[in-house]
Amino acid sequence: MALHLAMMRTNLTQIPEKGQDHAAILAELAQLKSTDLAWKQGRAWSMVYYADEAHQQLIEEAYCVCFSENYLNPFAFGSLKNMEQEVIRMAIDLLNGKEEATGVMTSGGTESIFLAVYTYRERARQLYPHIRKPEMVIAITTHPAFEKAGYLLNIKVRKAPVDDQLRVIPGEMAKLINRNTIFMAASAPSYPHGVLDPISQLSVIAQNSNLPFHVDGCIGGFMLPWVEKLGYPLEIFDFRLPGVTSMSADVHKFGYGAKGASVLLYQSMDYLKYQFFIATEWPGGIYASPTFMGSRPGGSIAAAWAALRGLGQEGYLAIAEELMNGVKKIEQGLTELPEIQILGDPCMNIIAFNTKKNHPDIFVIADQLEKKGWMIDRQQFPNCIHLTVMKNNIPVINTYLSDLKGAILHAIENPQETAQGNAALYGLMARIPFRGMVGKNVRKIFENLYDFRKLSKQESDPTFASEDSTTLPVDGSRWMGVLNRFLAWWSRK
Repeated sequence: MALHLAMMRTNLTQIPEKGQDHAAILAELAQLKSTDLAWKQGRAWSMVYYADEAHQQLIEEAYCVCFSENYLNPFAFGSLKNMEQEVIRMAIDLLNGKEEATGVMTSGGTESIFLAVYTYRERARQLYPHIRKPEMVIAITTHPAFEKAGYLLNIKVRKAPVDDQLRVIPGEMAKLINRNTIFMAASAPSYPHGVLDPISQLSVIAQNSNLPFHVDGCIGGFMLPWVEKLGYPLEIFDFRLPGVTSMSADVHKFGYGAKGASVLLYQSMDYLKYQFFIATEWPGGIYASPTFMGSRPGGSIAAAWAALRGLGQEGYLAIAEELMNGVKKIEQGLTELPEIQILGDPCMNIIAFNTKKNHPDIFVIADQLEKKGWMIDRQQFPNCIHLTVMKNNIPVINTYLSDLKGAILHAIENPQETAQGNAALYGLMARIPFRGMVGKNVRKIFENLYDFRKLSKQESDPTFASEDSTTLPVDGSRWMGVLNRFLAWWSRK
């Protein structure tokens, strides 16, 4: 909806001939943002990680202090180098790295994961040149950034199944290891369900197989340590396990830094050294880069540094306690609804739930929640709803549970109703038997989203329809909604 509202204005197609009034630009920016997700009201359960207004002001000001600095050259801005090193060392301490542990800051979890995959490929090329077709072994619940990296780096991805608690099965993972395997990876926790993989068992498998083992803690790296300190029972998930050779953790998630900040940590320089890229023959001079990015914004480094120092251990522990109390309240409310079941055994402030045997339809329930003003994250395999409990959600938990109860009652009283709108975007994916159809049509959505020629025609003529019969609306909901309703009907036959 926000996208459609924003597109109703006249979009610029070229740089203005004369510079525009600054106040007018900022006013238009505010108008554009007015249709964005109102996350401060607590009705979104993902994407924005917010501590409080005082902390928000701190990281904004810290970001602006280093707004113009570029960390392309680590020797040009000593301030950024010092801040990055402090962030890395604090993260190593938090995740129980040894004295020889090291790492880098990246732009986010995807870059951290990509670099880990790249590093292990380069390591294998040098140490095991006989491996011509490298492979990685991960879980089906592991973040798709690994699959993306595998695609870009020409590494085959082998996925192990999970058990009924949605934890990867160590024995199944071990079966996938062969002479071409260059590393393993698992999650602490997996994003969809907040479930902690059996990292300790996998660590042993990695050691016995002489393989590097990456733990993806992008969502949990700056939360699980505090949950553990609060006394919640957790299996060991970090560098305390000798088989864990690297970890990723996003400072811009529960480290409460500004967007564009993650850390990638290694057990020692024996691994990190394979990550560095150096070109010596360029006329512009020697080019050396420790990460994928060339230019690296100083603002996100400064904000991450300020966030860790500003909250301190007491601040993080207090937030974790508040969030986990919220989780308890939600879990209690969900268990009082006989139609609902919580998936797996969530280890932190992430919960996924669905209905027993999908009766009533969880995505019909999701539609009703959206009509009440909630932003819903729908998931597949199995069909379910995802909640990442944030501080903004705490005051509205009772309202959410009440609305959920009403949505369930509506779905029970209307058994023939099928998912509509956005539900189709995610819910549909769980029903389509031909997965290629999904990829083809989602790709078309992105083509349309970035095809400015078609967008311009749509702006000038709302009735415009492309001659290409496969062209889809920008949000893709029309074709998905129709097909979703058909498949839902077909499944009842």
